[in-house]
Amino acid sequence: MADNLESLQRDVVAALGDRVVRAVADRGELTVEVAAASLVEAARILRDDASLAFSILADLCALDYEGFGDASPAGPRFAVVLHLLSIRHNRRLRVKVFCPDDGFPVVDSVIDVWPAANWYEREAFDLYGVVFEGHPDLRRILTDYGFMGHPFRKDFPISGHVEMRYDPVQKRVVYQPVTIEPREIVPRVIREDSYGTGKS
Repeated sequence: MADNLESLQRDVVAALGDRVVRAVADRGELTVEVAAASLVEAARILRDDASLAFSILADLCALDYEGFGDASPAGPRFAVVLHLLSIRHNRRLRVKVFCPDDGFPVVDSVIDVWPAANWYEREAFDLYGVVFEGHPDLRRILTDYGFMGHPFRKDFPISGHVEMRYDPVQKRVVYQPVTIEPREIVPRVIREDSYGTGKS
């Protein structure tokens, strides 16, 4: 398995050249980081190079590194991760790209390379606020169109910003500020004195 991973790393680094920021093999998987400006070009190479042939985008997701490992990262806060599959060579690859601007996270869309990116990019936009430049229909996909904020960001409040309810007087759904009081809920566990000793 290690030989296959080393071979994959050699092939990917050779094909992408200086577009690779770093490549890390860990737990039997290879992660290649590319610069945001090189994402689409690197994606086309990974798909079209015969020695790689990553024809399938299996998944695309976003990450928020705020407070990662109990400390803020030295680099950018938001990243986009692509999970690729080469059926021809039976290989998998993870590609990571960091959004250069934390205040307005943007990366290029890979929808022209892998059309399957369509809904994945919409989901990453909806939940994390990552904007995919060049996406033909970037709008919310999981939350309501009137939803405020991006709920998977680490700084998004657990109770949200607004709540909705049906108003019988107006005969429609209305939005209002959250009225839930934050509180700690610790479950109470009651055990018998002989629990775990093997005695009945």
